[in-house]
Amino acid sequence: MNIENFRVPESKKLNLKNHPTDYTGDYADKKEAVENLRKNVERLAELQDVLYAQNTHALLLIFQAMDAAGKDGAIKHVMSGLNPQGCEVTSFKQPSSEELDHDYLWRSMRRLPERGRIGIFNRSYYEEVLVVRVHPEILRFQQMPDKLENDRNIWKKRFAQIRNFETYLTENGIHVLKFFLDVSREEQKNRFLARIETPEKNWKFSAGDAKERAFWNEYMQAYTDALQNTSTKDAPWYVVPADKKWFTRVAVSEIIIKKMESLDLQYPKINDAQRQSLAEAKKILESEP
Repeated sequence: MNIENFRVPESKKLNLKNHPTDYTGDYADKKEAVENLRKNVERLAELQDVLYAQNTHALLLIFQAMDAAGKDGAIKHVMSGLNPQGCEVTSFKQPSSEELDHDYLWRSMRRLPERGRIGIFNRSYYEEVLVVRVHPEILRFQQMPDKLENDRNIWKKRFAQIRNFETYLTENGIHVLKFFLDVSREEQKNRFLARIETPEKNWKFSAGDAKERAFWNEYMQAYTDALQNTSTKDAPWYVVPADKKWFTRVAVSEIIIKKMESLDLQYPKINDAQRQSLAEAKKILESEP
């Protein structure tokens, strides 16, 4: 799979219409993709073990999408083989009163992964240039000075702030991958109807989800602007087709593997003193009756 097909080039215009939401690459059906995902899950587990042992790098995975695009499922299936001790998922909901008393990046900073670990953001600080942009009235509740709230260049400035923040993370060993799971409006409708018609899935749906579809075009414009202004060499965005969940999951796994393999992960090497200590411990253990 050529993952570069999904990458948003830095400093270039993005047209989401050039990214078919039902794309499945060379896969003729679901069966082969599911088998490749199984292999990729095993490979990710191997890479995570070395990442954790080396304790030098960290990986931050950001998932953004319209409702019902499959973020939860992608995270669940792709990360199913990871050691929970080295992985943490954070789902960002509506900001609390405490969070609104801080800058918009504050709550995300608190959840950044430690060295050796993988952090997963199910939604993120990008909501501040997506849903807040579509519904600018939200800015009134963010307790900012009037000068900032009414700044015509607020989105342009936030894009710059986010780029700088992600550069800072990368330069400190926290590598950032960002996924926009691109689902079609028609497929979203079908998934909403399935949630309504399936009792055990009713909890996943609220009437507000359907009402938000009225802003579909506004969201697509907000996503386009955000992705093309914040996709960089060190913190790229990937537009992953999401109409076929089985393809979404295998594509995401391929992208993560490629990134982790590029980090030259290695198990820590021991020095002579540590080697001598191991030899002594072995001798003690072998001398036991």
